[in-house]
Amino acid sequence: MTDNQKIQIFVTGGTFDKEYNYITGQLYFKDTHLHQMFERGRSTLDVDIKTLMMLDSLQMTEADREIIIYSCKKSEFGRIVLTHGTDTMVQTAAALAKHRIPKTIIITGAMIPYAFGTSSDGFFNLGAALAFVQTLPHGVYIAMNGRYYHWDEVKKNTKTGYFEAL
Repeated sequence: MTDNQKIQIFVTGGTFDKEYNYITGQLYFKDTHLHQMFERGRSTLDVDIKTLMMLDSLQMTEADREIIIYSCKKSEFGRIVLTHGTDTMVQTAAALAKHRIPKTIIITGAMIPYAFGTSSDGFFNLGAALAFVQTLPHGVYIAMNGRYYHWDEVKKNTKTGYFEAL
């Protein structure tokens, strides 16, 4: 039985949660920014935030995807938002879709880290994902750039940095 109001948030890393090292100029992971994003956005949604991993999605393995699939299946909630790196989110969506999990699963991310402030698209993408997870029927979707896409009808345009319909 699933709770129809509460939203499960699973964190997997990606640019969304990267930090910038001002000395080396490299991006790295420390902690998720989701708690402060919900606070800053004055969200009144009932959410359960769990960090599954903190990875660049290019480093994500099939074993990591199995952890994501297992977590989505076992979550007691029927609505799930998954933060994920943009480079392989379509692959993860395809892996999830094969399992036909009877829940609404929205995968979102960012092209620019939230830590970069107002230039980041992460805050906007998270807000859109939260709206979509409350309104779309069961299935696996990707939410980027203010739009949602069915998992098998989207690709990342690596030339423009935008997601677009196939």
